[in-house]
Amino acid sequence: MHPELFEIPFIHLTVKSYGMMMVVGFLAAVFVMGRIAKQSGCKPEQVTNAALYSLLVGILGARMFYVFHHRRQFIDNFFSVFAVWQGGLEFLGGVVLVIVFLVLYLRHKRQPTWEYMDILAIGLMIGLGFGRIGCLLNGCCHGKVTDSAVGVRFPYDSFAYNSQVRPDLARHRTEPYLKIDDGFFGYLSADGSWIPAAENKYDAALKPFDKLTDTQKQLVTTGPYRCLKVLPTQIISSVSAFLLAVAAYLFWRKYASHRPGLIVATLLWAYGVMRFLIEYLRDDNPFEYAWWAIYRGGTISQNICLYLIILGVLLTIFIFRKPAKRD
Repeated sequence: MHPELFEIPFIHLTVKSYGMMMVVGFLAAVFVMGRIAKQSGCKPEQVTNAALYSLLVGILGARMFYVFHHRRQFIDNFFSVFAVWQGGLEFLGGVVLVIVFLVLYLRHKRQPTWEYMDILAIGLMIGLGFGRIGCLLNGCCHGKVTDSAVGVRFPYDSFAYNSQVRPDLARHRTEPYLKIDDGFFGYLSADGSWIPAAENKYDAALKPFDKLTDTQKQLVTTGPYRCLKVLPTQIISSVSAFLLAVAAYLFWRKYASHRPGLIVATLLWAYGVMRFLIEYLRDDNPFEYAWWAIYRGGTISQNICLYLIILGVLLTIFIFRKPAKRD
């Protein structure tokens, strides 16, 4: 886990690993989409513009989705809603907003909507593959506790560690996986000294690593208080996204000219199925029981995936009911 890759000298600005992987993923996606656009007769510059706007809209949607589902933590600190650099993006929220934006944008530009959407969908999977590597480096989107050989162990005060040492009522977990001493929970005073929490310890912060005693450091690094192993769902998600991108490209070469829109339709339900199943391995998203939930008791993302699957299937049926284009 390396949430910060390096610090820029003199200005002391740290480069975040998640942001860096988003940039790498975007550039890789633009490169591939540009090549595909030339093969299809679409304008590469239009694809690039649409991709850039989609990136910005996607970040906005992903942040809005995260804030909505974790709104309690922003009640007392509204301006932290805008602190995207501190983490807190939900990919599916970005996807939903990007789909709406692209349809409107391409129609406004009088471009063939489905042809461009097919290309952009492949790029989206490439970007997601790199983005999930950023999740691994950042420590977010972690999996469930496991004893298997594929499990990974995150450091003290990571997302996974904080999840394990606290109850998670949103996931019906009333007791923490890992019970540590009360002295690890508390607050930093104005002079930098540590004040253990007198009550409601699970609402307090974890003691910063540099404030731990030598004994406490040993407990959380090699002792009984170290982070439990979790499933590497970030790697699973990344590999799955790259495989979907490859499959979608091969599918595009065979069907894109005859059935515009088939690629994006297929990816909607294929990604929906993939993410729906991966959610069973994750341990970070809250369960959902709202009126709009199809699968009450599943996670928020699983319910969004069900809507994506339904949309993808209906769109696939619609495309096949139309006469195929001829070269």
